[in-house]
Amino acid sequence: MKFTLTSSDPRSSARCGVLKTDHGEVRTPIFMPVGTVGSVKGVYHRDLKQDIGAEIILGNTYHLYLRPGLDILRKAGGLHKFENWDRPILTDSGGFQVFSLSPIRKLTPEGCEFRSHIDGSKHVFTPENNVDTQRIIGADIIMALDECCPGDADHAYARKSLDLTKGWLERFVRRFRETEPLYGYGQCFFPIIQGCVYPDLRREAVEHAVQFEADGYAIGGLAVGEPTEKMYEMLDFTCPLLPSDRPRYLMGVGTPANILEGIARGVDMFDCVMPTRNGRNANLFTWNGVMNMRNRKWQDDFSPLDPQGTSFVDSTYTKAYLRHLFAAKEMFAAMIATEHNLAFYLDLVREARKHIEAGDFSEWKDAVTPRLSTRL
Repeated sequence: MKFTLTSSDPRSSARCGVLKTDHGEVRTPIFMPVGTVGSVKGVYHRDLKQDIGAEIILGNTYHLYLRPGLDILRKAGGLHKFENWDRPILTDSGGFQVFSLSPIRKLTPEGCEFRSHIDGSKHVFTPENNVDTQRIIGADIIMALDECCPGDADHAYARKSLDLTKGWLERFVRRFRETEPLYGYGQCFFPIIQGCVYPDLRREAVEHAVQFEADGYAIGGLAVGEPTEKMYEMLDFTCPLLPSDRPRYLMGVGTPANILEGIARGVDMFDCVMPTRNGRNANLFTWNGVMNMRNRKWQDDFSPLDPQGTSFVDSTYTKAYLRHLFAAKEMFAAMIATEHNLAFYLDLVREARKHIEAGDFSEWKDAVTPRLSTRL
């Protein structure tokens, strides 16, 4: 993988770059649609490419490990071939899913023991077998195994959690460097910077991670219960500590406003289930604000979903029609809303790139952000 910075904003830390992988180039800042179990829910790959413009998508190690399982993925030749996606893929290590989905888990220096949310069976992730698992999945970019510390943890818990993550990272790197990719193309790994909302721990996490000279760095443990202002404070503190010539990935964030504020602080890569999950629940993100498509006010509104939207669904379907589909509990409603939201998120980062290149990103962000959070 190679990352090249191409431009920057004179009034903030926003920057543009190009991330080159063996499955193609990714222009940053970028939003990555979440394809947890080998699909972005409700969207054809054709539409992800042609209409939405996705340049990279995610898979998740925890979910893919449990189902369909490593034997199937290896026989298929990896996740790219299994789901027929020929552009880059990034996989999370599964640490967040162990934290959020498994009510019974045990964390030790050796690894994390958890029970499947599917059938209750017992499993163990160690740094070593987590590397092996992500080799079999075959993503272009893989995440180091970490513990996702709760956003409201006290300093003592966050201290213990970071020590665990640091120890796991050392073993993860060792295993990664003594193994090879399985399918004839390169893989790289990102350490995950933890430390909760404590600057001393965040600094320690960065200083420990950068010694491994990874191809990029993820910022984890934000948007997990802490106030939004604290998230921004941690980004203000953490991003300048990370190498400027490597991509920075803010994990699991977030709203359109969160993304623009993250870009302003120097973040290059984002993912979040919000556009897909909220779409399935009748919430649309638009350039003028957020719409609940179950509201009666849309039942005779025959205007486009978003007059400023660029996707196929924006120019094809009206608010009244989509409101009708949700009222009728028609599955097509979720498909339309999901495609719209993902296209909007990709439009958002494309516009951000244009304004960074033009040198007026900060002014544009300050003008557009208040509208994005308005409830229509």
